[in-house]
Amino acid sequence: MHKNSTRVNNMANIGGKWGFSMIRAETSNPVVKQITERLGQSPDFICKELAINEELNLYCIYLASIVTTKQVEDMLLKPIFQNHPSIEASKHHPVLWLTNTIPLIQRKELSGSIEGINELLEGHCLLIPAPGNTILSYDVSKGDYRSVTEPTSEASVRGPREGFVEDISRNIALIRKRLKNEHLVFESMTIGSATKTKVYLTYLQNAASKQVIDEFRRRLQAIQTDSILESGYIEEWIQDKTFSPFPQLVSSERPDIIVAKLLDGQVAVMTDGTPIVLMGPVTFFQMFSSAEDYYQRADIATLTRWLRMIAFLLSIFVPSLYIAIASYHQELLPTSLLISLAAQREEVPFPVFIEAIIMTVTFEILREAGLRMPRIAGQSISIVGALVLGQAAVEAGLVSAAMVIVVSLTAISNFVSPNYSFSIAQRIIQFSFMLLAGVLGFFGIMSGVFFLLIHLVSIRSFGVKYMTPLAPVALSNWKDTLVRVPRYVMKRVPRAFYSKK
Repeated sequence: MHKNSTRVNNMANIGGKWGFSMIRAETSNPVVKQITERLGQSPDFICKELAINEELNLYCIYLASIVTTKQVEDMLLKPIFQNHPSIEASKHHPVLWLTNTIPLIQRKELSGSIEGINELLEGHCLLIPAPGNTILSYDVSKGDYRSVTEPTSEASVRGPREGFVEDISRNIALIRKRLKNEHLVFESMTIGSATKTKVYLTYLQNAASKQVIDEFRRRLQAIQTDSILESGYIEEWIQDKTFSPFPQLVSSERPDIIVAKLLDGQVAVMTDGTPIVLMGPVTFFQMFSSAEDYYQRADIATLTRWLRMIAFLLSIFVPSLYIAIASYHQELLPTSLLISLAAQREEVPFPVFIEAIIMTVTFEILREAGLRMPRIAGQSISIVGALVLGQAAVEAGLVSAAMVIVVSLTAISNFVSPNYSFSIAQRIIQFSFMLLAGVLGFFGIMSGVFFLLIHLVSIRSFGVKYMTPLAPVALSNWKDTLVRVPRYVMKRVPRAFYSKK
């Protein structure tokens, strides 16, 4: 056997401790040879051949970097050496003897070396009795993961403070903690030929539409790639329309949001190694709702929802309207305001459109710098940088004071969106409308509005029309769209256009 396969840790003298010897020699076992040839070069690969008695040797194989060595010692090797088998049992029934000896850890019986290698990479320990090629796999993975904390990207004034972590098993536990329902289903898949990432398709069997579930399953099974490192990889593979700024799946790292959406009939996709969970189908108006809407009174929730919709319109139209009016339609302004703007722009050397692009791009750079900088300094740099640059640009005559106000109002409105992906869509549309306004004025803005509406009604999210329940009209769902009616009227949040009726 390769010298790395005989690497010994603190259990090297375990045989002497319980009266058995540990053999480190060349093996003729074909399964062990195949596994050693594939993984034996790694420094954390451990393969021990244990002499149980004259008739039975036992191979113990694991990767020391991703297993809990103490569990291997205490829960596997210690019971083996303490329970001496009879010659008859070890010769004719070694698997049965191991099963009875180690009853507390869930085991799987594997059929070949390929499955064994996959189990090793998952953090399992393999026990292979010899003679014979039967492989028994025991889960002894380390489980060193970040503790459950409050999500930083989805803060709320009222509601739970728990967020998902990178361990998918713990994320499943967070969902089951809130949704104690026998109809809750977790369908396991492995995606990525190199990474072999665990992915779970999650839904409530009595709430989600079978057509939607089947479509999710079909798209996930059709993914052909070598790596899945984050849920964003999956989102690009399964979304309906690639060339669209609007998200057709929403993401969250809050268990309470996922559970609420599952109850509504939506389907979730959980990916191992990331706290971000995908949900679908989604509609345009769901982008304006947050989990906190359902923890506040109906009137407060409705008001905040309207504010988000107003902020969406402001972020898109304020810069383009300013460009169109200042460049082409000055007659729409009151005389006093027109004189004030003309006085401000007297020393500005750039056209309004170029001025707006410069200020908007500068603010976007400051926003990205604030995100990438260390958390302690990032917020201060972005805020101070915006104030200093804006004031300096006005004093230097590069931009007008009105333009600074317009860009600031637009940026603040962008931050109101509860969904980060949707806020990025707002910024893309904002630049498109600025370009149309700079070239064609009001006619360009109106053309952009028509194209935007046509695009929105053409989008589907797993077969569900994006503008539902307004286009097509579904009056039964209006009570949680533009307004949020009181709980005793709503009782639950039925979304008949993608859930079981």
